[in-house]
Amino acid sequence: MRVLLAKVGMDGHDRGVKVVARLLRDSGFEVVYTGLFQTPDMVVASAIQEDVDCVGLSMLSGAHLTLVPPVVRGLRAAGVEVPVVVSGIIPPPDVPDLLACGVAAVLAPGATADEVAAAVRNAIAAAQ
Repeated sequence: MRVLLAKVGMDGHDRGVKVVARLLRDSGFEVVYTGLFQTPDMVVASAIQEDVDCVGLSMLSGAHLTLVPPVVRGLRAAGVEVPVVVSGIIPPPDVPDLLACGVAAVLAPGATADEVAAAVRNAIAAAQ
């Protein structure tokens, strides 16, 4: 299973997403990390180019309700029906809005390696 991990927007904190990349690799996933400061369109283009099974977005900036929906819409508009999993600092009241826009799963800080891998695996399985 191939997963694209991205940092969308001006969020320059990437330690967590690098940890997630490592734990997903250790769990048997192939991981593509796009790096910092990606736009929603850049994430969509990378997902298409890399032919991924899932997109993971790491959000620490508080802009999740602004930046995540365009990624989901862009993927769907391009005909890419892969799940989107979001992790980071997401206030619990915002989780239903993310799920309503098409996000498959939201992971909170402190999620274990097993929880992260299971969320990605389950999201991919549910999308097939």
